[in-house]
Amino acid sequence: MMVEATSLPGVLILTPKRFGDHRGFFSESWNRRTLEQAGVILPDFVQDNHSLSREVGTVRGLHFQRPPHAQGKLVRCGRGRIFDVAVDARRSSATYGHWIGEELSFENGRQLWIPAGFLHGFMTLEPDSEIIYKCTDHYAPDCDGGVRWDSCGIDWPLAGITPILSEKDEKAPAFTDFVSPFTDEV
Repeated sequence: MMVEATSLPGVLILTPKRFGDHRGFFSESWNRRTLEQAGVILPDFVQDNHSLSREVGTVRGLHFQRPPHAQGKLVRCGRGRIFDVAVDARRSSATYGHWIGEELSFENGRQLWIPAGFLHGFMTLEPDSEIIYKCTDHYAPDCDGGVRWDSCGIDWPLAGITPILSEKDEKAPAFTDFVSPFTDEV
């Protein structure tokens, strides 16, 4: 497993090894022991989610769950290609409001670890893109929240694309109006 730090403390890019031949490939997308040997200790995962976005330009996010059910997420793209984003929402962090975006695809096999305290969103870059992610806490509707996708200065790859949004995401508050429930550093 290749582990890369990002400009946001705690956010990591994890790239599992792939073993391939004429039939295809095999890969361990998650192995606690392998990561611990690489010095990466992640919280326990309690839920796996899988979503499909049919159209290029589908934007989901920026989402979070507030404490006591804040979620860390390990995100990968099972089919297609996405631009995956994390925004630091920890008020005490030196990188509060900063973001990173990474291309995750079936082809590159990369995963993004996003700890609790970050906003998360993505945009599809290919039709029928599937996103699979592990969560460190169960979904809790009363802790669900969002921030408007275009209010954090993210450089979305929108050339020639009109974003497709849910009504909920269209109506989310701007980052400047967001009172973050996250105070602790990772």
